[in-house]
Amino acid sequence: MIAQGKNLPTEWGKDTNVLWTYDFDGQSWSSPIILGDKVFISSAIGVKAKPIGVFESRPESRPEEADTSRAGRERPQGPPQPGGAPGAGQERPQGPPPPDTSYLEEIYRWEVTCLDLNTGEVVWKGTAYEGNPRGGINRGGSSYANETPVTDGKRVYAYFGNMGMFCFDMEGKLLWKKDLGAYKTLNEWGTGSSPVVYQEIVYQQVDNEESSFIVALDAATGEQVWKAERDEKTTYSTPVIWKNSVRTELVSGGKIARSYDPKTGKVLWELKVGGEMSIPSPVPDKDRLYIGNAGGRETPGTLCAVKAGAEGDITPAAGELTGTWVEWSNPEAGTGNPTPLIYKGLVYILAGRGGNISCFDAATGKLVYKEKAENVAGCWASPWAAGDNICFVDEKGVTTIIKAGEKFEVVAQNKLEDRVWASVGVAGNDYIIKGAERLYCIGL
Repeated sequence: MIAQGKNLPTEWGKDTNVLWTYDFDGQSWSSPIILGDKVFISSAIGVKAKPIGVFESRPESRPEEADTSRAGRERPQGPPQPGGAPGAGQERPQGPPPPDTSYLEEIYRWEVTCLDLNTGEVVWKGTAYEGNPRGGINRGGSSYANETPVTDGKRVYAYFGNMGMFCFDMEGKLLWKKDLGAYKTLNEWGTGSSPVVYQEIVYQQVDNEESSFIVALDAATGEQVWKAERDEKTTYSTPVIWKNSVRTELVSGGKIARSYDPKTGKVLWELKVGGEMSIPSPVPDKDRLYIGNAGGRETPGTLCAVKAGAEGDITPAAGELTGTWVEWSNPEAGTGNPTPLIYKGLVYILAGRGGNISCFDAATGKLVYKEKAENVAGCWASPWAAGDNICFVDEKGVTTIIKAGEKFEVVAQNKLEDRVWASVGVAGNDYIIKGAERLYCIGL
């Protein structure tokens, strides 16, 4: 994201440059969106529910590599030891534990809230659904409202994962809803891909452990326009509309990145991206699209630059880093959970942990620098550019500001006493930062 305001703050804190706050109900990791003088947020409110546990750092791995005992499961016992027999002071191997169905006793209310940008006062609240969560319990600190809503100025669209897609008018009236199915997700971490709206169509990527697909819905009615099955497991990245110098494309992440014709769902090109987890979203300009996956314990994060006009399978040949349609690629770029930032000819990559920042030349992929910002915790929110600065916020509410350009220099660090996973919204010369407990409007 590139902020256009000319007088954005570079310093804030509990009692500094906070114009207003709003304590919202429920739990939500979705980001705020702004349209004119309105701010929209989504949340899942526990009407009769256990509080979501304290955040646990998510292992970046597939289920077969994960320590499932973290999620409250018992590990199977090993086979009997030599010299013993089942029943002779040893337990038989235990099978998998019964599924956790406690969520069926819980009741949540899924809401979209509209606030006045100038005052933080509630304009309206719209209820999407009230009832039991579908598809299973969400673990690892995840909420039941992870996806960011989207608006085209006519309506507001909110996808609540297994609960479905809901459309409100600009006054908060529910216009339509669409059930897209309820599916198991990786390690029960829930869903995360947000909807995209373009030319009266709403697009939703629904990747999971059972039946993955991407679907296009009529924005006015919710009726299906097209649907494309996907050979993917759970992903968290959000597709992007790429208006390039050749055509307009809908590009989605995954172990295999895919470009679709937005009108028909026809696959235009595919690219094996590598990496471990599809969390960051693609980022385009008119000539190239930059896409990569986050790394894992043993797998580094990747990054590729795709040329406009690509067709077919564009994966470079084995051992090669470029191809006919791949300008450059870096299998060890260090891409983390946040989406890369493209700004003034440079690509900025933020690691998921530790404050490591890598800067690359956008045209060539050449490494400009790799540095470390101190006092930075895990990062889920995406970085943004503001004038001469690059900014990013970590999960402990610390925003680090560095100089944009080829020389690494930390300008400032500002802290809010809140946990932040959501990406920051920009409204003119103000920032809208959404924590786990409240919404903050930061300005001068």
